[in-house]
Amino acid sequence: MKPVSFACLIATATSSIMLAPFSLHAAEVSTSSDKTSQPTTIAQVIPSPIAPSIGTEQVTSVSQLSDVRPTDWAFQALQSLVERYGCIAGYPDRTYRGNRALTRFEFAAGLNACLDRVNELIAASTADLVRKEDLATLQKLQADFATELATIRGRVDALEARTTTLERQQFSTTTKLQGNVLLGAINVASGERPDGTSARDNLTLGYRVELNLQTSFSGRDLLTTRLQANNLVPRGGTAADATSPNFVTGLGSLGTNMGRVEFEGNSNSQVRVSLLRYRFPISDNTDFFLAGTGNGFVDLDASSQLNPYFDGGAVSLFALRNPIYNYSGGAGVGLRHRIGTAAEINLGYLVPNASVPNGANGLFNGQYGALAQVIFNLSESSRIGLTYINAYVPSPGLAPDPTAPFALTSTGSNLSNTTFGEPVSINAYGVNATFQLSPKFALGGWVGYANHNYIGRGRGDVWNWAVTLAFPDLFKRGNLGGILVGQEPKLTRTDFGVRDRGTSLHLEAFYRYRVSDNVAITPGVIWITNPDYNEDNQDAVIGVVRTLFTF
Repeated sequence: MKPVSFACLIATATSSIMLAPFSLHAAEVSTSSDKTSQPTTIAQVIPSPIAPSIGTEQVTSVSQLSDVRPTDWAFQALQSLVERYGCIAGYPDRTYRGNRALTRFEFAAGLNACLDRVNELIAASTADLVRKEDLATLQKLQADFATELATIRGRVDALEARTTTLERQQFSTTTKLQGNVLLGAINVASGERPDGTSARDNLTLGYRVELNLQTSFSGRDLLTTRLQANNLVPRGGTAADATSPNFVTGLGSLGTNMGRVEFEGNSNSQVRVSLLRYRFPISDNTDFFLAGTGNGFVDLDASSQLNPYFDGGAVSLFALRNPIYNYSGGAGVGLRHRIGTAAEINLGYLVPNASVPNGANGLFNGQYGALAQVIFNLSESSRIGLTYINAYVPSPGLAPDPTAPFALTSTGSNLSNTTFGEPVSINAYGVNATFQLSPKFALGGWVGYANHNYIGRGRGDVWNWAVTLAFPDLFKRGNLGGILVGQEPKLTRTDFGVRDRGTSLHLEAFYRYRVSDNVAITPGVIWITNPDYNEDNQDAVIGVVRTLFTF
């Protein structure tokens, strides 16, 4: 093993500095039978004068030295003590073999370690192992380096005081607090709603605050509690409406879920629990999840690894992930099993109304979503995922309530998000991929298909797809550029003839500029051609500026 210098061992030497006066009981260094003797200092128990084992009369006084060199008696004396009593660990044989000069403070730290070691031997009633010559050497060294030892003691006392204050005032011994504040500016610059009216609106500025309490009880588990408050009124959405021929009506400026901004949400600035999840290992390769509430399968670690740059970077809800992951959310369980480094399996079951005991609710008597997925890791940063989701959505009811949002995936056309007034059984399939072609370019995308069984009325097909281009570290380390071209969920066919008849594309570009480690600004634009798949509608253009502060 390569020798370690004395300076590298200072942390060891100072980790438990105790500078009580060096003393011992007289009974422990003499043959006296008096067991009631009071603690006696070295000067009291060692006959004077006693010559140290290494002569001092031939050299300049140690107190006059600026550094302690290997040729100085003090250096050699301490080296002898280290090797004899194992004062400083750092070599396989617990010896010090330094060959460079030490500062007086470095030397004092090593000396203090030897003082502590000898005190330990005395306290353990093994004082017979300590030679009187060594006690005399320690006494002289302690006197010569009294100033440095006192300085070290002062520093350690101050550190202990600060540590005590920190321990007394710390938030928790098991919980870390992480948070972020988002400021978002949004404007629908042009476009038309499905009914042909203008979608243009005012430029707005809103916020979202999230506080994440990350708690670990064993070091391998993690309980996440997220508190959230926001006031970003959604620009789009849908609601169940019995007065509409297709039991759906559009909400917001856009009048559809197409083009929705990813960070929209309005709690009227009221704090709520937006995520409650506990993850713990059941084996070295398997994690189990318990979710009390959440946003979907993404909270079971089932989707972000397949779209790593856009999930957290994109400015639209559609660009975050394949919309089939949005078919359910809420409380439930999940499992993530890694098959070495080659693949992983994800399972999940989520229920949005798990806490409601009556009606078509509860864990097994109402709306739910179940996921099964396998992900193949082609390399450390390239992978392909095959996803299956089975979901059931009861009819939202025939009583019109155009102010209560209701959607199946919260993306796509109004027809793709309606139940047509019937319970819906859903089987959804997805292929998702990301390929890191170079350190600064990644190609990704997905295809999603869902078969909707409108029970009592017939079946329908819903398709969506996207191609993503990511440019990590664009122009500066930590920045991210992204471009997406895709088709939001579209009802392409039903047994009863209702479908989306037009063609629409979702085009998106964003650039996340990292101002510092804790501040990032992301301008972006979302362009929806023929909103709601109506070719008579003017294209919608939404401008977004997102500023995120993390702490």
